Amino acid sequence: MEDVLSRFLRYVKIDTQSEENGLHPSTQKQFDLARLLRDELAAMGAKDVWLDENYCYVYAAIPANLPAGKAAPTVALLAHMDTSNAVSGAGVKPRVITFTGEDVDLGGDGQHILSLRDFPFMERYIGQELVVTDGNTLLGADDKAGIAEIMVMAETLLTHPEIEHGKISVCFTPDEEVGSGVAKIDLDRLGADFGYTVDGGSLGGMEYENFNAASGLLTVTGRSIHPGSAKNTMKNALLIAMEFHALLPAEQNPMYTEGYEGFFHLCDMSGDVEKAELTYIIRDHDRDKFAAKKALFHSAAEYLNTKYGPGTCRAETRDSYYNMKETILPHMEIIDRAKEAMEELDITPVISPIRGGTDGAMLSHMGLPCPNLCTGGGNCHGRFEFAAVSEMRKIAELLVRIAEKHVR
Repeated sequence: MEDVLSRFLRYVKIDTQSEENGLHPSTQKQFDLARLLRDELAAMGAKDVWLDENYCYVYAAIPANLPAGKAAPTVALLAHMDTSNAVSGAGVKPRVITFTGEDVDLGGDGQHILSLRDFPFMERYIGQELVVTDGNTLLGADDKAGIAEIMVMAETLLTHPEIEHGKISVCFTPDEEVGSGVAKIDLDRLGADFGYTVDGGSLGGMEYENFNAASGLLTVTGRSIHPGSAKNTMKNALLIAMEFHALLPAEQNPMYTEGYEGFFHLCDMSGDVEKAELTYIIRDHDRDKFAAKKALFHSAAEYLNTKYGPGTCRAETRDSYYNMKETILPHMEIIDRAKEAMEELDITPVISPIRGGTDGAMLSHMGLPCPNLCTGGGNCHGRFEFAAVSEMRKIAELLVRIAEKHVR
């Protein structure tokens, strides 16, 4: 049976970056990994293996092997194939190191140093084998570590019939990083009662709460007048835009928030005297606070319209996804079984809110409760991304144990 490390090293070398362009899938190169995974699943004996050639979803099933008198729900395990477009994912050159706690010169040129000074949480990895980059690309542990772990789980169950389990539905998705990972998923084909995304961080991590999310756009229409004669007539759209931002709570900024604290994040701004645009993302775990943030975004624009004239500011918000907690709470046995599996493997469960979103959040609101599990990766979306080899192996083992725990 193939080790999770060799699978992971093979998958991360395939460029699968997604793009924000509204297409499904957003990039055709995601099919390169999808076709490989389809073929590997078929070769190991998985059933109902199918690649959606239109939308780039890979489906497969590990049939139940339960004796008479036992039953189990159908459990879905999902991971996404695409990687973030924040840093290049082309030409990934992974290497395995033993992390001693000393600085790691990723590229050998002094440009990208993996250091405990910058990442003090990595003290927990001293003495462990880590897969790292050469400093020129991201690694792709998000979420190819999850894919490798699910593949090892699948092969384990298929080659060890003595491990009793219900039906396991596997799905690998595109475009999670651009927010449309489950936009075209076929839930009937998946056929699951609930699922887990394997798309988290350090060993033991499990999440069933995430942000409520919206995008915000402020458009400011100004009036350009020669500055020499502009008194009482010019409306500088750039300055009005700055005034708008100053009306938002300064402390509700990603730089100053953690845990359950929400924020307004200014992502982009552009313009001139006549017109300016500011784009935001708005986040909060609490649905009422989320609504209040959106209301404040609009009321700030309305206030400036009373000051500078109707139509000066136009505020728009669009909801992106919601907190999965409200759909998970009626089904807490999903969390309980995963916690039990962790504890049986001497893994300490660490349950915390996600300060972002996952495919599972959207699936949960589509009727498939779907919390998130750890992968063993860290520093995602950047050149300092890594994956802990021992944690990936342990998580593959955890997925097998979770399959066992749902048998009744």
